[in-house]
Amino acid sequence: MDAAKQEFLKEFGEHYGYPNTPKTIDQIRATEFNRLRDLVYLDHAGATLYSELQMESIFGDLTSKVYGNPHSQSDSSSATLEIVKDARQQFSLSISLTSFRYALGQGAASIAVDIKENEAPGVSGENIAMKISPHQVQRRKVAGLLEGKPDGHVYNLFAFPSECNFSGLRFDLDLVKIIKEHSSRDLGISSVCKNGQWMVLIDAAKGCATMPPDLSKYPADFVTISFYKLFGYPTGLGALIVRNDAAKLLKKTYFSGGTVAASIADIDFIKRREGIEELFEDGTVSFLSIASVRHGFKILRSLTASAISRHTKSLALYTRKMLLALRHCNGSNVCIIYGHQSSMEDNWVSSFPLSEAFPRPFQLSTCPCIAVVEELCYEMGPIVSFNLKRADGSWYGYREVEKLASLSGIQLRTGCFCNPGACAKYLGLSHLDLLSNTEAGHVCWDDHDVINGKPTGAVRVSFGYMSTYEEAKKFIDFVASSFVSSQNDICHGNQLEGIEKGSPDTGYHLKSITIYPIKSCGGFCSRSWPLSKNGLKHDREWILMSLNGEILTQKKVEFGKENGAAIVPCAPVSLCMLLVVFSFLFNCELRSRLSVPEMCFISTFIDLSQGILFVESPHCKERLQIKLESGVNHGAMEELELYGQRYKVYNYSKETNVWFSEAIGKPCTLFRYSSTEHDFMLNKTKGVATCRDTKSTLNFPNEAQFLLVSEESVSDLNRRLCSDVQKDICVTAMQVDASRFRPNLVVSGGRPYGEDGWRTIRIGNTYFRSLGGCNRCQMINFSQNAGEVQKSNEPFATLASYRRVKGKILFGILLKYESSDEEQQHDYSWLHIGQHVHPESI
Repeated sequence: MDAAKQEFLKEFGEHYGYPNTPKTIDQIRATEFNRLRDLVYLDHAGATLYSELQMESIFGDLTSKVYGNPHSQSDSSSATLEIVKDARQQFSLSISLTSFRYALGQGAASIAVDIKENEAPGVSGENIAMKISPHQVQRRKVAGLLEGKPDGHVYNLFAFPSECNFSGLRFDLDLVKIIKEHSSRDLGISSVCKNGQWMVLIDAAKGCATMPPDLSKYPADFVTISFYKLFGYPTGLGALIVRNDAAKLLKKTYFSGGTVAASIADIDFIKRREGIEELFEDGTVSFLSIASVRHGFKILRSLTASAISRHTKSLALYTRKMLLALRHCNGSNVCIIYGHQSSMEDNWVSSFPLSEAFPRPFQLSTCPCIAVVEELCYEMGPIVSFNLKRADGSWYGYREVEKLASLSGIQLRTGCFCNPGACAKYLGLSHLDLLSNTEAGHVCWDDHDVINGKPTGAVRVSFGYMSTYEEAKKFIDFVASSFVSSQNDICHGNQLEGIEKGSPDTGYHLKSITIYPIKSCGGFCSRSWPLSKNGLKHDREWILMSLNGEILTQKKVEFGKENGAAIVPCAPVSLCMLLVVFSFLFNCELRSRLSVPEMCFISTFIDLSQGILFVESPHCKERLQIKLESGVNHGAMEELELYGQRYKVYNYSKETNVWFSEAIGKPCTLFRYSSTEHDFMLNKTKGVATCRDTKSTLNFPNEAQFLLVSEESVSDLNRRLCSDVQKDICVTAMQVDASRFRPNLVVSGGRPYGEDGWRTIRIGNTYFRSLGGCNRCQMINFSQNAGEVQKSNEPFATLASYRRVKGKILFGILLKYESSDEEQQHDYSWLHIGQHVHPESI
């Protein structure tokens, strides 16, 4: 055992690793999570992992027994019904708060509130530790339930999570009693909701996994949970625990098979079942998933909730402590952790150091009155949410952290974690900031992680019952090695490594020209090729889209704004935010990019003399021929928006689309940009431009008309790849050629990375302007081998080690064609292999 782990166990050993249970954490990992091996999984707040022993028990159960539909009377159905009833004794299943949502639509108020300490004594001289300060009342319908005088049967709902899924803050569950017993007193609620009885809902979807609420002490009316956050499987199944006296308030308008005692088909008559569980079933329940639940609970009972809480808390506290200790060489903090800690009951955590800069918790939201608390707590759960800073005080983007973590085998989560309220609070984002970011095109899961100098989200690591010290340590080491600046880093600023000094920047010539007619499909090389106002003639002039309007590429999915539609940043997890944005969800339209690595097997070739694009695929017997002549084989013209720009496009015949669908194994449609028409339009909405070259006419590239790569830069990368193998950093040797980076132009004859400093270049008599380095993605890790697409961490991981600047991993440069008016009019400029390349450096 190394010294670092000994130090960890000295501080946390009493609570780490389940010392008083049948299996230690090392035994659990060795026997039940062998599939993890070297993978570090730190997203248990998103979904914890199912154990292999758990799944063996489930499969053994399902393959040895017969489970029938519980809405029947056969023996197999009766056996299933008993299992469902047994599960319901532990948790009531899948019940939604339909009545409260209905009330909101009929005029009930929804109110966001802040919670503050109450310094003044309450009514009758009683001291109440909190005061609620309401924000502006929100209603979907002005007229409705709240009109007229209350008849004494008004119910208000106050909802709060037991643990914040953004910061890990845990609420003091005494809040249940305070609301139920003191809501009519000077808490701030009475000014908004003067009448009626307050009911309390605890959202324990996250908190129940490590610290389930004790309902004998805290008499909440409703408690919601998610099973996949408890033990990983099954997904799609949750529970709502309802107090018996609160169950009568829940109303259900919909019914389906098995959920009513009697009905008459041709008149409006039904008799509902009396049991609240059966009343709220939407037809046949997910009985096989319910049968699987008990195997998960068996694992949790063997460890005990208290031991899981202590184990996961020890890892989170260790991680916070180590992150806060990180410093750049100039003494500045590396990590800013979001959260607040006070009144810690356990001595073993009370000494943990906290930053004075932590913001204070707050946030609420409200039905007849519905109030949903986001932050009021006294403990920290097994979540660490943070952002990282450079030595100069600027922010590392969370996407940079996520990409590099993935290369190191670390799985974590970034963004707002489906909690936009807490995200805005902790990041200090005002309504104006949020609206400005949305108008600029920022949406959930995109790469715009820092806008106007402010992070738009954060990094979150979270621990589960099977997490280990080794995982936490590997994560800390990753942050220290990847984001802590040394004195050498400070001196050189953001200068890229790899540039050879002193050698002349002359002697370049054009080594190859590659055209990619269909975006993300294979290209072809030519010794000579004409230029057009859009770049290389016919380069990325075609695009494939799914039947749902998703743009097909070899890259991972990205989401964007389309046709001016409203974009909801995240699907919210709390009831409060669900109520606020529910009406907007159905007005949203997303344009996404769908990852289809198999597109690399489609090969293309253009014969200019015949005016034909030839397309081949190993999955299609016939070679496809597409006429280049404008209007031939074209269908109707459409308009689409891509990368912040609008295009008029032609679609193709059913036969053409069937060919491509067979080629990639997915239904799709081929579109062609009508490049011969003057129909290209920039998107007039201001935005965070995905395309860097927004002033040029483009076909369908990501950022610019041309991508140029240097042969010497590729050779230097291969030298480093071999060096990494010799140092045991990489497992196997690999070599890449320039085509891995899908360049249009490859030059040769100079120094490695000399292109980084180019401002303009001349090839023959044609001029180009550099738009800067090309930000690489993990698409360069895809390779073809024996007819299959394979993915590794290279060469992206090696590039990340020395070509990273301000969150970007740069290789190659983007170019814009600086054509004259005469050249644009006649389209007669050509590029030829062997032409001299004359760069002008910055």
